[in-house]
Amino acid sequence: MGRTFMPTYRSADELKSLQLQGLKWTVSHAYTGSEFYRKRLDEAGVTPGDIKSLDDLRRLPFVTAQDLQEGYPFPLRSVPFEDIVRIHASSGTTGKRKVLVYTAKDIEDWANMFARCYEMAALTPLDRVQICVGYGVWTAGVGFQNGCERFGAMALPVGPGNTEMHLQFLEDFQPTVMCATASMALLLAEEAEKHGLLDRINVKKVIMGAERASDSMRNKIQGLFRAEHIFDIPGLTEVYGPGTGLDCVHHTGIHYWADYYILEILDPETLEPVKEGEVGEMVYTTLGKEGSPLVRYRSRDLTRLIPGKCACGSILPRHDRIMGRSDDMFIIRAVNIYPSHVEEILTRHRGIGSEYQILLDRKEDGKDYMTIRVERAPGANPEGDASLGKGIGVDLRKSLLVSGIIEIVDYGSLPRTGRKSQRLFDRRG
Repeated sequence: MGRTFMPTYRSADELKSLQLQGLKWTVSHAYTGSEFYRKRLDEAGVTPGDIKSLDDLRRLPFVTAQDLQEGYPFPLRSVPFEDIVRIHASSGTTGKRKVLVYTAKDIEDWANMFARCYEMAALTPLDRVQICVGYGVWTAGVGFQNGCERFGAMALPVGPGNTEMHLQFLEDFQPTVMCATASMALLLAEEAEKHGLLDRINVKKVIMGAERASDSMRNKIQGLFRAEHIFDIPGLTEVYGPGTGLDCVHHTGIHYWADYYILEILDPETLEPVKEGEVGEMVYTTLGKEGSPLVRYRSRDLTRLIPGKCACGSILPRHDRIMGRSDDMFIIRAVNIYPSHVEEILTRHRGIGSEYQILLDRKEDGKDYMTIRVERAPGANPEGDASLGKGIGVDLRKSLLVSGIIEIVDYGSLPRTGRKSQRLFDRRG
């Protein structure tokens, strides 16, 4: 196919050597160029010269989203303003946005990382990629587009929303790849079905990111489009943007770009490493990022490392799909629950659709109540609702040690969106 974007290292020792070199550079660069980092490292009693091995990573202080918000408008900036060619900002829901600055090299590196994603998904320059994610200060749209152009495939930069245009493009331009949030992919798949277009479109692969998707949701999208593959693409603005890894065609975990960043999986409470295979928080340290380097950045995303080697033969390490966020946990009746726990229970039951909501209320008796609203599978008989709801309720109590009210609603009755779907509604005030 010509140019490859895969890493050049060939062994674990080569990777460690590369990471140590990048770690030394990052700490020195951040210390020299950033007042924030210099102060934080001085407080920790660490100088760039103290970094002798990868084990010294654990001596470095953590950086959090709060640090970025408090440092607004240019947190973590480690280069002079004349070297900055772009900014991007996160879509944070509270407080000031997290703004990251990019040098020309950062943009170049990000495009190459993203092109690697398309290569990992086994695209070719003959593929046509319909991009259905947000443009503007968000990293999504421009990230998918720059990576597609760097890889050499045809980009159709439609953006989010405008369902009518998306459906027209799906039919007229025959894209073979769709890049979207899971919610947007489901919306377009259902709308294509509603308009009788499924036999006239040619989507072979769907690359989804920005939100967690249940297996039932993934299966629904793949089934409607008759797609060969559904790929998961992680990423966050702080680490360039989307494109920090991708699962290969074997779908046994997300290969991540360990030559661009170090990924630690830590217990979110103790901040100590968890054992390989155990779930923890993803903590990032970049290895060559100039504008806004990251040193032990706490993402709050939860996943686990996958041991062993993938059947595809890639030397790149793997982590599991994002399982939720450490700050998404809610407490009801003294039980700690993540939305992903509820999702896992729902996916064990046949007869339900892919859309659901978790509603938390505090009633007049002063007690908290959880209602789980889930769609009936398309074509399923409503007469089975009582039995289905009872089965889910029993499973919920057994698995989470807390009771919930189960509401089975009509297929298609819960809102569809071109962006991230909201699953949790905490109305307890």
